[in-house]
Amino acid sequence: MSFTDYFFIFGAKYLFLLSVIIALVWFWKLPNKTKREAFFFGAIALPAIYIVSRIGAWLYFDPRPFVIGHFIPLVLHVPDNGFPSDHVLLTSAIASIIFPFNRGTSTAAWIVAVLVGVSRVYVGVHHPIDIIGSMVISAIVSTCVYLFLWQKKIKSKPTKS
Repeated sequence: MSFTDYFFIFGAKYLFLLSVIIALVWFWKLPNKTKREAFFFGAIALPAIYIVSRIGAWLYFDPRPFVIGHFIPLVLHVPDNGFPSDHVLLTSAIASIIFPFNRGTSTAAWIVAVLVGVSRVYVGVHHPIDIIGSMVISAIVSTCVYLFLWQKKIKSKPTKS
């Protein structure tokens, strides 16, 4: 195996933990008022994202690449439905939840999500649609939750003339 293979194996199996660390450090540094808002938002958005992803998995079955390509992936995996990617779902959910509060930290988390997604495709356990689906689900659901929860707050902000 090459260095590239090892790099993507690490990315596919363990890089998602960097998103968790980014989120914990970001959350720890927040002022208490923002921390409460972010916690409340995440406590609603994370389960909503998960529920929508399970509905998506029920509606769309995507056999994993190694199943239809008849090869051994670089990361061993059960030959179940690949849609959506749970690893990318978690990392993109974290990035989406952070976004309304801190765009810079969210950008770093999105970069990790993309790297995890590319790694999962490279090692042969996901198709690109599984990755894109996870990211779209996370972004749309978290945006809907945000708009629903903070709709009055957004409307009450003064607009620039």
